[in-house]
Amino acid sequence: MALNANIPGGPLAEKWDRHRFELKLVNPANKKKFNIIVVGTGLAGGSASASLAELGYRVKTFCIQDSPRRAHSIAAQGGINAAKNYTNEGDSIQRLFYDTIKGGDFRAREANVYRLAQISNSIIDQCVAQGVPFARDYGGLLANRSFGGSQVSRTFYTRGQTGQQLLLGVYSALSRQIAAGNVKMFTRREMLDLVVVNGQARGIVARNLITGRIERFAADAVVLATGGYSNVFFLSTNAMASNVSAIYRAYKRGAFFANPCFTQIHPTCIPVHGIYQSKLTLMSESLRNDGRVWVPKNPGDKRPPGQIPEAERDYYLENRYPSFGNLVPRDVASRNAKAQCDMGKGVGKTGLAVYLDFEDAIKTDGEAVIGQKYGNLFQMYEKITASNPYKEPMMIYPAIHYAMGGLWVDYNLMSTIPGLFVLGEANFSDHGANRLGASALMQGLADGYFIIPYTIGGYLAGTALPEVTTDHAAFESVSTEAKDRVARLLAVNGKRTVDDFHRQLGHILWEYCGMSRNEAGLLKAQKLIQELRSEFWQNVIVPGSDKDFNQSLERAGRAADFLEFAELMVIDAHGRKESCGCHLNEAYQTEDNEALRDDKNYSFVAAWEFAGNDKAPHLNEEPLNFENVELTQRSYK
Repeated sequence: MALNANIPGGPLAEKWDRHRFELKLVNPANKKKFNIIVVGTGLAGGSASASLAELGYRVKTFCIQDSPRRAHSIAAQGGINAAKNYTNEGDSIQRLFYDTIKGGDFRAREANVYRLAQISNSIIDQCVAQGVPFARDYGGLLANRSFGGSQVSRTFYTRGQTGQQLLLGVYSALSRQIAAGNVKMFTRREMLDLVVVNGQARGIVARNLITGRIERFAADAVVLATGGYSNVFFLSTNAMASNVSAIYRAYKRGAFFANPCFTQIHPTCIPVHGIYQSKLTLMSESLRNDGRVWVPKNPGDKRPPGQIPEAERDYYLENRYPSFGNLVPRDVASRNAKAQCDMGKGVGKTGLAVYLDFEDAIKTDGEAVIGQKYGNLFQMYEKITASNPYKEPMMIYPAIHYAMGGLWVDYNLMSTIPGLFVLGEANFSDHGANRLGASALMQGLADGYFIIPYTIGGYLAGTALPEVTTDHAAFESVSTEAKDRVARLLAVNGKRTVDDFHRQLGHILWEYCGMSRNEAGLLKAQKLIQELRSEFWQNVIVPGSDKDFNQSLERAGRAADFLEFAELMVIDAHGRKESCGCHLNEAYQTEDNEALRDDKNYSFVAAWEFAGNDKAPHLNEEPLNFENVELTQRSYK
C-alpha cells in the first residue's frame, strides 16, 4: 500500500496555515450531529475532548483510571518546550524545529515537526490562561531552563511537577465540558478492540473494569490518545496500567504500526534495586542543569563518593562533549552511561549506576536555591533511596521511558483506517529515533488543543458516514471476539503468574532489543519471544472471575498483547541495518562509537501492516524527504 502523508504543498513555514484554510469545515450548527469517541484522558486525550466539545461535537471519553486526572501525563516532571525566546538567547521556531529534527537523528517528518514548533508558543499562552502556575523570573516573565539537545533555555516548568499542573489545566477544561453535558465521561473502562465498518473506524468495544461487562460504543470517528507501550519492557518509568492494547488492537484491524523498535532510553532514572521491583522512577532531566555526571576514573573503585578526590573522577560527558556537556540529548547520555558501566566504572552495589552530583552547584548557589529549583525531586529521591542528595550524589542509570514508535498517522493525525485519529505518544509522528526532553508535553497539547479540532472537522465534513449503531453485525462480531479472549485467559489455569511471564519478556527485550543490538541477538530474541508466548497460553494462571473487578485479568490481557507486539518490535529492529538515536546496532558505529545512520537506504518510516496471525507483517515505507535541513552526522562536541 502506498502511504500518503497528505503533507500540504508550499514553503515549510506556510504549510499549516495553508492546510487549515483548505480543510473543509463543519457548520457550527451541524457539529452537534457528530459523535466522537476519545480514548485516553492524558494531555492529548483530555485536551482533545475539551476542545472538540467546546466546538459543539458530542464526545464520549474513556479512561482506565477512576478519574481523568490520574492519567500518566501527571508523572512528567521537568517541563514543556516553546520557542518564546524570553531569555534572549536567539531561540526561534526555526531553531526549535531544527533541534527536534536533529535530536531525533533525522528520522521524523519535517512538516509535522515544524508545525509542532509553530504551535508551541500558543500552548504556553493557553496554559497560562488556564492558570497553570509556571515558574517566573525576577522580572515576572515566565522562567526557562535548559534541557538536553539544546543550547538555549526554552523549557517552561513548575518545579518538578509540570505534567501534574498541565494536566490539572486540561482537567479543568474537560470538567467544564462534562458539567455542560457536552462530554460523557466513562471511567474505569478499558478499550479491548476497535470496530471497523465499511473500512471506517466507527466505534470501540470496552470492558467495564468494575463489573466486568463488555460494552459497545458507536461514533462517527475514534480518537486514540492512549499513551505509549514502553511497559513491554516490564521495568519502565511508565505507570503500571500503561499498555499497548488499544493501538495494537487497531493495528490488527488495519492501522499500520510505525517504527515500533524506537523507544526512549532516559538517562536519569533511579537504578534497579531488586528482582521484585515492578517499575522504575524517573529523575527529571532538568537535574542535569546543575548536576554533574561522573564515575571513578579507575574501574572497580568502590570507595564512597566523598572519598574519591577530584583528580580521580571522570566527568565523562563534559570531557567528551564540551559544547553540550551534561546536557547532551538523552540517547547520547544513556549510551555513554552504559559504556562506563560496561568498562567496570559503574557505582553502587550492582555497578549499574553513575553519579549525578550537586556538590559544586550547592557550593556556588547555596542549598536554598537548589532546593527551590528541585526540592520535590530531591525529596522523592531520598524517600525512595534513603540517601540525601544534598549531602551525597544521586545514583542514576538509563531506563526505558517513552515510546517514539506508534500508529502511523498522516499530517492530519489520521491512521491508515479512515476515521481513526491517533494523538500524542500513541502515534509515531514527531520525535524520530530519539525524543528531546520536554517535547512530550508539547506534542500532546499541540495534538489535542490545536491540530485535531481542525483535521477531524475536515474528515467529518468530507466523508459519507451512514448511520451505524451498536446493533451492527461488526459490533456483535468484535464483542464476541473480546469475550472469547477473556474466557480463554481464564481457562488456561496454569502455574506461572502474568507478572512472571511479563518480567521474562522484559528481560529478553532489554538484553537484545534495548540500547545495544546485534544480528544474532535479535534473531535469538524473536525465537525466545515466540517460545514464551506459546508457554503463556499453556501455563499462565489468571485467578478470579470476569464478572467483577479483577486486576489479574486486566494484566493478563495486556501481557498477551505485549507478547505479540514484542515480536513486531524485534522484527522492526532487525530490518533496520543502521544505528540511529539510542538504537545502536553494534555493526553500525562511527570510529568513536557514535550511532551511524544509513541515509541512503533507511531514511524512511517503517510502517508495518498486519498480515494475519502467525504470518510475517508486511513492511510499507514512507520516504523521509529533507528539503529544509541538511542530513549530517550528529555531533554534540
